[in-house]
Amino acid sequence: MYLNILFSFRIYEEGRESIPEHPYLFETDVEICLIGGGCKSPIERFWNGNNMIYILQKARHNEESDPMEESKHDDAIYASELLPKESSGPVALSVRRAKQLVSLYTMVQNPNMTHLKISELLVLPPLWIRCDGSDPEHTCWLGAEPLKAGNKITGINFYMVTCDGPTADKTYFANLEELKMAHKMKHHSSIVGFYGFAQYELIRAAAIEDTIVESESNIYVDITWNTVDKILETPPLISAATLNITLESGDPRSPVYQLYRELQFLLALAEGLKTGVTEWPEPLETESAIELVQEFLTDLKKKLDGYCMSGNKNEMEKIKCDTAAVDSSIKSIFSERGDLDFAEQLWCKMRSVSSYQELIECFTLIIKSLEHGEIQPWIHQGSSSLLSKLIQQSYHGKIEVVSLSGITPIQMLLEIGLDKMKKDYVSFFIVKSRSCLLFQDYFIATSVDLQEQVHRVQKLHHMLEIMVSCTVLLQFKHENLFPLTQICMKYYKENPLNEKHVFQLPIRPALVKKFYQNDHPEIWKVDISSGHGQKEVKTTWQVSTNPPVEHMTSNNTGLFSDSTVNGSSEERMYFITMAKCSQVHFT
Repeated sequence: MYLNILFSFRIYEEGRESIPEHPYLFETDVEICLIGGGCKSPIERFWNGNNMIYILQKARHNEESDPMEESKHDDAIYASELLPKESSGPVALSVRRAKQLVSLYTMVQNPNMTHLKISELLVLPPLWIRCDGSDPEHTCWLGAEPLKAGNKITGINFYMVTCDGPTADKTYFANLEELKMAHKMKHHSSIVGFYGFAQYELIRAAAIEDTIVESESNIYVDITWNTVDKILETPPLISAATLNITLESGDPRSPVYQLYRELQFLLALAEGLKTGVTEWPEPLETESAIELVQEFLTDLKKKLDGYCMSGNKNEMEKIKCDTAAVDSSIKSIFSERGDLDFAEQLWCKMRSVSSYQELIECFTLIIKSLEHGEIQPWIHQGSSSLLSKLIQQSYHGKIEVVSLSGITPIQMLLEIGLDKMKKDYVSFFIVKSRSCLLFQDYFIATSVDLQEQVHRVQKLHHMLEIMVSCTVLLQFKHENLFPLTQICMKYYKENPLNEKHVFQLPIRPALVKKFYQNDHPEIWKVDISSGHGQKEVKTTWQVSTNPPVEHMTSNNTGLFSDSTVNGSSEERMYFITMAKCSQVHFT
């Protein structure tokens, strides 16, 4: 067994350069994972460290392998021997087995254990073991962390995390004064600090027509403060708060849902350009694109280029009207711009195209009108689309011949859609969030290929959804939207589209207090701490609406699960977790 622990040295050394992708088989019943400081730690709520750690858990053997064959390969240590099941989570060890492993881990690092004849002691990463809660305390984690002075090991910090629940019965909740006294007696401390943490879910998923919309979207606020006075107290306004925003685009309840559908049409065109096969989305208009384009051209022929000026005037009046109503109607959060040129207005008609043949017929009508000089449309300066070039040529009475075959019509429509939607997004960020768009050139650049331009427009839309959600749901003003916009833009200049990313914004609790002051927290905890540096020890008491550990289920043996209290099912159900720390010194 000592050899197995020494073998973990090798795992550690390998991990210095790259974290192993899969668990190692540590013993026949145990597998070991090495988690880097940059990875999400499964024990982050109960341990402040951010370095590399070991996670030990029950091994899941490959049922298809031959046991006789396995016995011939004792050195087969990699997780290829384990059954990889994406749907199955980690499996916990018995508490008794976990204690054996913690003892072994401690022994091989204790400089006083000379009889083990370990030639060179190496300070290993902290060890955490998943436990099944089978003991009376319902232990779900055991941890051990070496204490050191320079390169020498001076002792070990031991951690024990226990969990009960879920329950709504507050008689199971701890008493703050009792927690304080227990901590002082255990650690012989006269001075302790109380540090609070609470997490509130500000936006809950709602039902639409009796159907729950499956979405990863949510907005949480994490609040931390000093000097806790009572269990489950509401955080004081002098606390530090961080908004955590995860948003999935495409919610039908969003004020910009129609723009999302427009983006989906753009993405379908981009995919068709790439693969040669276009999956036409459901039309955004009831009238056919050909009819809409024909009406548009007929009107232009009557008014010639005078249509654009009068049309803009009427459109601008409509926008001003909509903008005035922004506080009374979320539908006006994102209004159509009043400066649409010919190509952009054409996109609004043609985004209802439902077939390749219909697309060709629309462009045939447009090009014939340009060739015959029947229209003299106005377009924005700087547009580089093929249609814009044809329009500019028409000013001089002659345009080049364009073959409306292959991918050309798809590309022509994609180009004018990209131009229009870029201006839509930029207009919002400048007008609504008053952002100076420090990274504007990146998001609207035409120097990259069309596929990359589409990808960047997707990023703009995701940022728009975030800003609109905060505007509509949290009533954010410019002073809050501006820094959030900058955070989002900085992230998306450096990273690909990721709707699971959590955007974080430091805020004052007063900004969102009205959303949580009468609500129950998702997580509430108090840390009772004493000592400093390596001598710091901490006791944590926490309640949470979700299981605090991923390997635990609410029906574990010995855990209570009360569905109602005093006949009421309206009380919030909580898991109750305790994390305790103790120290052993070798010298």
